[in-house]
Amino acid sequence: MPADLPAQASLMADKRAHLLAEGTTLYRAAHTGETGGLYALDLAGDVGVLSLYRELSGADEQRLAAVWAGTLALRSVYLKRRPQEASHTANVARDQLSPQEPIWGEARPELTALEDGVPYLIRPGSDLSTGLFTDARPARRWVRRHAANLHATGRVLNTFAYTCGFGLNATLAGAGVVKNLDLSRKVLSWGQENYRLSGLPAPDLDFISGDVFDWLRRLERRAERFDLLILDPPSFARGKAGVWRSERDYPGLVAQAAALLTHGGHLLAMNNHSGVSGAAFERALIVGAPTLRVMERFGAGEDYPGATHLKVLVAQLT
Repeated sequence: MPADLPAQASLMADKRAHLLAEGTTLYRAAHTGETGGLYALDLAGDVGVLSLYRELSGADEQRLAAVWAGTLALRSVYLKRRPQEASHTANVARDQLSPQEPIWGEARPELTALEDGVPYLIRPGSDLSTGLFTDARPARRWVRRHAANLHATGRVLNTFAYTCGFGLNATLAGAGVVKNLDLSRKVLSWGQENYRLSGLPAPDLDFISGDVFDWLRRLERRAERFDLLILDPPSFARGKAGVWRSERDYPGLVAQAAALLTHGGHLLAMNNHSGVSGAAFERALIVGAPTLRVMERFGAGEDYPGATHLKVLVAQLT
């Protein structure tokens, strides 16, 4: 642990102060690139979520939490231990990796925090994922800007929707039809709560639970088409057809998605695999659908300095 930890924490906090003025209380307060890969801290209102990427003693965990709590006037700090094998052990060691109770301060099972003025329900002790991936804020901003141009006739399909942040922003922008698709009914219900926080209707018909790959085929058979389709798959998944890996199988997914786009429609595709370069991801997109033309390229927000893990491509069907 660095001896000047309080000064480091204060400096990082000052760099993000402008986000609060912009109506964002949900962001990354400390990124691994700023901490030597030791930890990251995500902020949700007055609650911190501390992710550890190296093993620390209990005393050092407590000190780290206490310093940040003091720097940001936090009421609670929750802990996530993220060893390299965390994704494989999350189901068998969940209590160790993601304790339900905070390491510092009072218990806050759920709270509401803001991104660009939009409220989201956050559950800091529920799992390794707490309700919104803050690195994708620029992508959600793009969706909201673009969907505003679709007007009431626009159709949007948000796949691998998780808690439906992309669908929520498209709906807030005025898109006429927005469908959210995810394997988990639990996270879709969470997404419906996010809609209600913004005073939006959330009919079950718009929150589709099931295997995304199966549903893409089903929608194609129905000849359904969308003006905007959002792909935000995990890097690794097991399904009926076996194991899906983004570094190997993304072109096939893109082909399925492109078949559902209207002429001139847009695909927003994301890749979180740190082992896939931006150039390789773009090649995968074009291999999957040669009629797609990449229009924009971007990554994580400014609160992720130096981050290269997230690749976002906006492509248009020509």
